[in-house]
Amino acid sequence: MNAFHDYLVESLEPLGHVRIRAMFGGHGVGIDGFSIGLVGDDTLYLKVDGQTKPIFEAEGLEPFTYDGKGKPIAMSYHRAPDAAMDDPDILREWAALALAAARRAKKPKK
Repeated sequence: MNAFHDYLVESLEPLGHVRIRAMFGGHGVGIDGFSIGLVGDDTLYLKVDGQTKPIFEAEGLEPFTYDGKGKPIAMSYHRAPDAAMDDPDILREWAALALAAARRAKKPKK
């Protein structure tokens, strides 16, 4: 954990139990067992879906991408706004959108 991770945990705790864990050279951010974000190079990317993606795109927040055999592959996570890195209230607003998207994506257990 570093200071950035500490900021995320402290800021997001009002939304639920926050967990940050190492994964694929970065870190995953979860709330109450839902994957809501990725951290790479101290940049937070939040989960989007069909309902929330237009909100992120309207703010010019680009998707997380990785190199997939010579071609960039975009994931369903978009960069959090810069203001969220300075203001926990703004961070929680955007993270709440990501949490809602994660909840909608969760398949019901059989």
